Amino acid sequence: MDEFWISLVTGFAFLCVLEGLLYALFPTQMQRMMAAALTFSPASLRRVGMGALVFGIALVWLIRH
Repeated sequence: MDEFWISLVTGFAFLCVLEGLLYALFPTQMQRMMAAALTFSPASLRRVGMGALVFGIALVWLIRH
């Protein structure tokens, strides 16, 4: 497996660890957050998601270069 795939799988595993940790430590707050997300329009959620995507890509690029 080349370095790209190892990094991708490692990043996904780390994401799972962080998300699992949040649900394990703060289940009530996570439920509230999910309920609050239902009040946002799909366009607003899409903008936040795209912002997080661009930020994540930029951060990975800065770390790797």
